[in-house]
Amino acid sequence: MHSWVFWQRRALLSLALAICCLTALSFSSAPLAAQEQLTRSAEPVFVAPELPATSFDAVLAEGSRLESLGRWGEAVTHYEEALRESPENVALQQRSDVAKLHFSLDRRYADRSFVQSVQTLTPQQAAALYLELARKINTHYVTAPRWQYLAQRGAAAVDIGLGETTFCTTNGLNLTKEQRAAIRSELYQLTSRPVNGPDELAAFAAEVARLVEGRCNLRQAATFLEFTAAAAGGLDDYSAFLTADQLRDVYSQIEGNFVGLGVELKADNGALLIVHVIPGSPAQRAGIKDGDRIVAVDGRSTQELSTDEAAAMLTGEEGTAVRVVAETAGQRRELTVRREHVEVPSLEDVKIADPVNGVAYIKIPAFQKTTSRDLDAALWDLHAKGMRSLVLDLRGNPGGLLTAAVEVADKFLQQGGIVSTRGRSAQEDFNYQAHYGGTWRVPLVVLVDGDSASASEIFAAAIKDNARGDIVGQKSYGKGSVQGIFPLGYAGAGIRLTTALFFSPNGQKISKNGVTPNIPIESPRTAAKPIQQPVAIAANVAPGGNTAAKPTTGASELTIVGQDAVLEAGIQAAVRAAQQRLASPATDGAVK
Repeated sequence: MHSWVFWQRRALLSLALAICCLTALSFSSAPLAAQEQLTRSAEPVFVAPELPATSFDAVLAEGSRLESLGRWGEAVTHYEEALRESPENVALQQRSDVAKLHFSLDRRYADRSFVQSVQTLTPQQAAALYLELARKINTHYVTAPRWQYLAQRGAAAVDIGLGETTFCTTNGLNLTKEQRAAIRSELYQLTSRPVNGPDELAAFAAEVARLVEGRCNLRQAATFLEFTAAAAGGLDDYSAFLTADQLRDVYSQIEGNFVGLGVELKADNGALLIVHVIPGSPAQRAGIKDGDRIVAVDGRSTQELSTDEAAAMLTGEEGTAVRVVAETAGQRRELTVRREHVEVPSLEDVKIADPVNGVAYIKIPAFQKTTSRDLDAALWDLHAKGMRSLVLDLRGNPGGLLTAAVEVADKFLQQGGIVSTRGRSAQEDFNYQAHYGGTWRVPLVVLVDGDSASASEIFAAAIKDNARGDIVGQKSYGKGSVQGIFPLGYAGAGIRLTTALFFSPNGQKISKNGVTPNIPIESPRTAAKPIQQPVAIAANVAPGGNTAAKPTTGASELTIVGQDAVLEAGIQAAVRAAQQRLASPATDGAVK
């Protein structure tokens, strides 16, 4: 099992997929009496009127528009943005969860490995897969699961599937409205049954599978797989069922390689917005840039496609090509991009950003398996080039491997805590401590923003709580949980399961709190101003107390920072920290 604290970024597609738990489940277009029955059986809630009526109506209207167009990914993003402002609004939670169920179904049925599972798993194998997942939830999940809710959500997923063309076509169904309404009525009657553990949950799913098979000849494997995905996705924001292909993608993220174009995307008003182009990737060589909008794929407008359909058209076998139309500031250009094996660099833009003052810069886009090793090589190279202080850029870093974040923090901390994890099971409780050996004592500045999450927050919090360096930028995201990756016994599938919460060295829970910079920069983009009267720094300290050569004279590269106020402030903080280091010699005569 890998301890994985990756946030919401994927190698291909980046969409806001946070799952908000419901108190009462809402089936789409369900009979009112059935809804009332479920509401009465649920836990009581207090709903605070946080959104003005006109604002709330506008949010629901826009959500309905996206739903009617089948843009479920965009609908999920829309509802999640609204829920950040009104997290306790039950109506938004319900609409959001229904959108997630639709979106999840669309993604799975566009996944070849999942469709193969639907068509080849026997009822016994599919039932065993679901029971295995339920038992892993019972053993490893961070809190006690709400079994009744998971049963209801599974039934809702089946109901939604029976109304979706892709689901019905793939499973050979041709239901009338009357047939679907009758099945829905029977499903609602079943959901009132108490479900109090994994075995009862599996028994409930088996009864639903037999019911639906008897009413419309749906393969039991299809029903069990809907329950499986719904249970994993209904636990929290970050737990999820992983198809065989998705599980391979996760392992590729850990290893830092995959086959594709080398871009990260998100939905953007009927287009695909390029969030990031991986350096050296096929996309970069073809001329695709950060901020481009993909508006057509292989001759089809993205306006005519769902986000998943458009994104799926970009995937394919290694060596094949795809034609895209990229739009920048209203100007369109047609590009052909070859799908290739892409190595995701663990570090980007390693350089001496200010040679006069010896300020080094490294961007860590995510904490991968190779990050610690690659950082070692980069630090020694920068040390030889005159590094006097270091800026580590974690902006936009969504997380990665817990162990990688701990190893990187350990390079800069001589002693003290790094992070602690706490779960429902004692086997998830760990305290990670720094070790003295091999510690870099170079003055350190860490850049963060609202998209710095999870493993990057572990690192930033460790540096801040141990007073090891300055944190510059905006408050981080506040994703404070650890996920384990568990393979399942059938179909090559797996589950990403939240197993623990993590806490900073000072005992601060990161979840929903984030890391607050001690040098806040409210706006990341302002006019650039190079440092005036740069001061040459005399020495740097590497492991073992070695000093680097004095930098050669020359113009500071701060003038090329552009409009990045956070980076500018970080470099200034790094210069000050190096000056303070020199002004305060250690008692043994060495430079601190």
